[in-house]
Amino acid sequence: MCKTSEIIALTVFLSALSLIVHSATANPNNHRYNVGDPVPLFVNKVGPLNNPSETYYYYDLPFCRPDPLVLKKESFGEVLNGDRLTNALYELKFRQDKTRETLCQKKFKVAEVARFRGAVIDDFYFQMYYDDLPLWGFVGKVEQESGILGEKGPKYYLFKHVQFDVLYNGDQVIEIRAFSDPNYVVDITEDVEIDVTFTYSVIWNESSTKFKDRMGKYSRASLVPIRQQIHWFSFINSVVIIVLLMGLLTLLFMRRLKNDMKKCADGDEEEDKEVGWKYIHGDVFRPPPNLSLFCAVLGTGTQLLTLVFILFGLAFLGVLYPYNRGALLASLVWIYTITSVIAGYTASSFHSQFAESGWEWSVRLAGLLYLGPLLVTGLILNIVATGLRATAALPFGTITVILLVCPCVAIPLLAFGGVFGYRHRSEFEAPCATKRYPREIPPLAWYRKTPCQMFIAGLLSFSAIVLELHHLYASMWGYKICTLPGILFITFVILVILTAMISVGLTYIQLSVEDHAWWWRSVLCGGSTAIFMFGYCIYFYASFKLSVASNFLGVIPGAVVSLSYYIRPKGLGMMSDWQRHFSPEF
Repeated sequence: MCKTSEIIALTVFLSALSLIVHSATANPNNHRYNVGDPVPLFVNKVGPLNNPSETYYYYDLPFCRPDPLVLKKESFGEVLNGDRLTNALYELKFRQDKTRETLCQKKFKVAEVARFRGAVIDDFYFQMYYDDLPLWGFVGKVEQESGILGEKGPKYYLFKHVQFDVLYNGDQVIEIRAFSDPNYVVDITEDVEIDVTFTYSVIWNESSTKFKDRMGKYSRASLVPIRQQIHWFSFINSVVIIVLLMGLLTLLFMRRLKNDMKKCADGDEEEDKEVGWKYIHGDVFRPPPNLSLFCAVLGTGTQLLTLVFILFGLAFLGVLYPYNRGALLASLVWIYTITSVIAGYTASSFHSQFAESGWEWSVRLAGLLYLGPLLVTGLILNIVATGLRATAALPFGTITVILLVCPCVAIPLLAFGGVFGYRHRSEFEAPCATKRYPREIPPLAWYRKTPCQMFIAGLLSFSAIVLELHHLYASMWGYKICTLPGILFITFVILVILTAMISVGLTYIQLSVEDHAWWWRSVLCGGSTAIFMFGYCIYFYASFKLSVASNFLGVIPGAVVSLSYYIRPKGLGMMSDWQRHFSPEF
C-alpha cells in the first residue's frame, strides 16, 4: 500500500510539474502595448450555432483574405481543440479608433453567394482571437417575412460591416466584442453575382477591470443560462440523497445484523449455519470468472480515477482555466499516458493475489480496454472530419505524435507497473477456507437480478448529479464556460461516495439471498451510472440541436451586442427587434 501511494504521489507531482512548466497562462508583461502598437488578431473558425463541434476553417467561406495566408504555430493542445488560427486583414492597433474602414472589395460569384446563403441558413458564426481574447460574430441574418409587397418567403442577408468595441486599462487590453451591424447588410437571397465592400469600425473605451480579471465575464455568459443557485440546489439535492441513503443502509444493516448476532448469542449453531450471508461463506472469496478481464477493468478504472483527481488538482492550481486553449485536451493525453503505470500495477497486483501466472494478460487488457476503442473511434471521426474539411480533423503530424506516444511512453510505463505489481504482490488471505466446488445459486426474483439492480444503482447516483451534469454538458455543446471546478469536484466526490454506498448495499442484499457471484455484479452496479450519463448526453445533444434556434435568449459571449450598451456612433439607426432578441446579458 505504501508503494502504491508513493507511485501515485510521484505521478501526480511529475504531471503537475510538466504541465505547469508548459502551461499557457497569460503573463501581463507579454500583453502591454503603447498607443498605436499592433495587437495580434487571428481568425480561427466558422460553424453552425446549433452544433459547436462542427467547425470549419474561417476562409472556407469567401471572406476577405490576406495574401499570403500565414497559419499561426499552435501547441499540441490547440490542434486537438480544433483551433486553426490564421492572420487577417483587420488592423486593430492599440487605442486607435476607426470608423467604417474599408477591409476589401469583392465581387462574389453565384457559387460564393450560395455558400454564404447556406451559412446564413445554418446560423453560422465566426470566431477570432484578439490578444488571446476570444470574440464571436454572426455571418448574416434571416428575415422570415419580407416587408416588400408582393414578395413572399424568407430573405437572407450577409453582414458587411463589423464593429469592434474594445476596453482597455492602462496599456493592456481587457475586453473585446464584435458587433455584426444589421444596418449594413447585402441581400444574398437570389443566385446572382454581387459586389460587396466589407468595412469595419473600432471603438476604444477605458475600463476599470484589472488584467487578471479579464476572463471573468466569460463565466457569466451562456447560451444555456444556469445560475449559481442551481449549483447549490444540485449540491443540496446530492447531500440529501446521501443522507437518506446512509440512513436506509444503516437501518438495513443494523436490523439484519442484529438478528444474525442474536441467533449467534442463543448458541443455536445449526440455525446459525442457515443464515443467508453466512451460508455461502465458503464461496464468496472464490476468484471471479474471467479474472484477467476483471483485473483489467480495475486497473483502467483506477487509472481514470487518478487522472480525474490530477485534472482537478491542476484546475485548483490555476493551470487549467477558461480559454487556456487546448490545455485540457493536452493534459488528458499526457496524464493518461503517464498514469498507465497505475493501470499496470493495479491489474497485475490484484491478479497475482489469486494466480501466480497470467498477470501479463491482465496488463495487456488494461492497456487496450479503454485506449483501443478510443483510438478506433477517434480514427473514424478523423476520417469523417477530413472528408468534411472540418477543423476537428487532426493533421498527420499530430496523429503521428499520438501514435508514437503509445509504444514509446505508455506501453513501457504500463509494463513497468505490471512488473512492479507482480514482484510486490501480497497474498490474498481469506478469513475462511474456500470450498472446492461452488454452491448452486438459488433462483432469484426478477428484481434481484443484475439488470434491475444496475437500473436502481445507476438511477440513484444519476439523480444526485443530473443538474451539475447538465452544466457540464452545456460547457461542451452549449457554449457555457465551465469555471466552477470546486462545485464540480464536490459533485464528483459525492458521486464516488454514492456509488460506493449503493454497491455495498446491493452486494449485501445479494449475499443475503445466497447469491455468491458478487464480483462482477458489484462492478456493473457501480458503473451503471455511466449508462445513464451516456443516455442523458445523447438526449441533451439532440434536444439542444432541435431547440437552440427558437429557445435561446442569449448568444455566444460577445457575438451580438446591443447598441444601447455601447456608445452608438453617428449614422447608426435604432436597434432592430432582431438585435434586441439576441442581445446577451453580462
